[in-house]
Amino acid sequence: TLRNELVPLNRKYPIKEVLQSVKDYLDTLPDSRVATIEYILIAGVNDHRQHARELALLLRDLPCKINLIPFNPFTGSEYLRSSNSAISTFRKMLLDAGYTVTIRTTRGDEIGAACGQLVGQVDDRTRRSARHLAQQAARDTAAVKGNVAAEPVTIR
Repeated sequence: TLRNELVPLNRKYPIKEVLQSVKDYLDTLPDSRVATIEYILIAGVNDHRQHARELALLLRDLPCKINLIPFNPFTGSEYLRSSNSAISTFRKMLLDAGYTVTIRTTRGDEIGAACGQLVGQVDDRTRRSARHLAQQAARDTAAVKGNVAAEPVTIR
């Protein structure tokens, strides 16, 4: 399914089971709270009218509001943000189905710092950390052997 492709954890925790757990939890609360469902809209992937109908049907037994999140493209991603028109149509269909729907305002995308866009920077920082640890290990090994290099060893 599309969800298995986009969210591999869905294989272990299928969405219907997750939603049932949310409903069970809400049923234990003394007041009438609702869950917030966050749905990322990806151009041409899950932003069609049929997807809005499927989402409305999937959530029909769950007291909830829906927060639509336009996808924020990042370097190396194969996905794009849905058009404003597609987002508006999706929202209207959910509103017509009786849901409270908000659209998350995207901030920081012009500098690559919007939600989800920092993944590339974190990945790069992780690789740098691994290089740093490898360099430190090389220096430590050289020191133990009594052969300390004048400059740090660069490992690529």
